[in-house]
Amino acid sequence: MKTPALPTVQSPLLSSLPGVKHAFFTRQGGVSKGIYDSLNVGRGSQDEPADVEENRARIARWFGGGPEDLNVCYQIHSTIAIVADGSWGDARPEGDAVVSKTPGVICGAMAADCAPVLLVDPEARIVAAAHAGWRGALDGVVQSAVDRMVELGASPANITGVVGPCIGPKSYEVGLEFLHRFEADCPGSGRFFKPGASEDKRFFDLPAFVLDRLATAGVERREWVGRDTRAEEEWFFSNRRAFLNNDGDYGRLLSAITLEA
Repeated sequence: MKTPALPTVQSPLLSSLPGVKHAFFTRQGGVSKGIYDSLNVGRGSQDEPADVEENRARIARWFGGGPEDLNVCYQIHSTIAIVADGSWGDARPEGDAVVSKTPGVICGAMAADCAPVLLVDPEARIVAAAHAGWRGALDGVVQSAVDRMVELGASPANITGVVGPCIGPKSYEVGLEFLHRFEADCPGSGRFFKPGASEDKRFFDLPAFVLDRLATAGVERREWVGRDTRAEEEWFFSNRRAFLNNDGDYGRLLSAITLEA
């Protein structure tokens, strides 16, 4: 079957590495309708299940695989990183990161404002995909993903980590309690907050915080692709935007990476 021409966001760092294929998929190129238009992969959304499955199949074919090769957790905003020795099929173990050293296994992470993180050690040939919302990022999901990669033989110094499209620093306004929790759990993280529209509000820089978590984990080559999911409605789903628009629900984006045979 012909590989669909799905619009994707690519990372210059990851694209420069041999033996891996990656993509941060947009909301374009699928079959879903209405507020889910069009490449919604969220099985937990209220979208038509058949449309969601077709969208997932299109992404799998983009990688040259089948839907059974698309390994994505039932995400719970945790620090759980799971090693995938093979394709999961319809299984969705609870967790927020997938790690693999098996060629052809597609490691994926869903998001709709949270930060998807793709990682690879090209020398050890190990890849990972993590879902880092503010809670997972603060609790340590990035470190967990790196730790599991190291258990399989990776070296943090050889890992490249990329933060995909997520809510940007000018779009994520939060209350002071948010700042106080970060400072309590991760001293010094106040530098990722800027003044908001009022004295009791702050803008939180999620991608910068996740990049800092990568640095703390020893990942030297890292970048954010610079795309803001809330601000770019034509290209991305956004939980925050859907809430502000009273949409009732929202689609989910997929970011994924695999080792080429």
